[in-house]
Amino acid sequence: MAINLCHDGIYSASLVKSAGSKPSLEFVSFYPRANKTWQEMLDRLAKESPTKNYQCSLLLSPEDYQLFAVESLNVPAEELKSAMRWRLKEMLDYHVDDATIDVLDVPGDKNTGGRSHSMYAVAARNKLIAERQAAFSNAKLPLSVIDIPDMAQRNISSLLEPEGRGIAMLSFDENGGLLTVTFNGELYLSRRFDIKLSQFQQADADKKMQVFERITLELQRSLDNFDRQHNFITTAKLILAPMGEVATELQSYLASNMYMPVDVLDLESVLNLSKIPELSDSRRQQAYFMTIGAALRQEEIAL
Repeated sequence: MAINLCHDGIYSASLVKSAGSKPSLEFVSFYPRANKTWQEMLDRLAKESPTKNYQCSLLLSPEDYQLFAVESLNVPAEELKSAMRWRLKEMLDYHVDDATIDVLDVPGDKNTGGRSHSMYAVAARNKLIAERQAAFSNAKLPLSVIDIPDMAQRNISSLLEPEGRGIAMLSFDENGGLLTVTFNGELYLSRRFDIKLSQFQQADADKKMQVFERITLELQRSLDNFDRQHNFITTAKLILAPMGEVATELQSYLASNMYMPVDVLDLESVLNLSKIPELSDSRRQQAYFMTIGAALRQEEIAL
């Protein structure tokens, strides 16, 4: 069960995966925040939903962690995290001893023996991680994974990749925009835009076009830079995550101003949503997008 603590409340979602068919969304819930503490919200979730029967994952908010793109470290696997801690010492705006750190590998070009591979390092404050763990423990919810939205979006994007090509995906919510590029199921690019969904959902026509132009410039810069760094990856298309009616307008604008095809994602194309009919609406898909992505997580061997 993936659990997402958001500005407006607490979202949860679980899926069932079976070979040869789309992952099936089995359960979703939302409880509005209503000035409650996260402890009170988790207590309610535990009491009123089947969450206690699942292993739970927590999705951090963007303000809860930092993600750094770094060169690969030539050290044995068992020394990687301690070496990365030393590398991040000058990058963090707090003492490195107060950080919880994890590492994601970014494979290089297999045709050159993977020599150009790099890494992402994720850092969050120990205090925040401890607070979240305590809140789950107090609610008697079995927390087994702490995840980040970048990887949640990767999980959905990887379902859409054509053979041998990469996919760019762009989502928006009240935390801002998130651009990712995935290839062979791996996260190769993650970049945040300081543009919130409400900025163009509620804007008049002129302001909306200004935001669309800004989004286009940010995309062009990011994807041009990505192409230079990872010239062995051909990005097949840009896919817009669900975002309600405004997605069609943004898709039309981007398609006429960018060099690659632009599509809008309907989650029904990659997931079986028959048990959750409310998710046929793109606005509801937008609200649950990151939580569903986190629920798609598959456990892998850590570095």
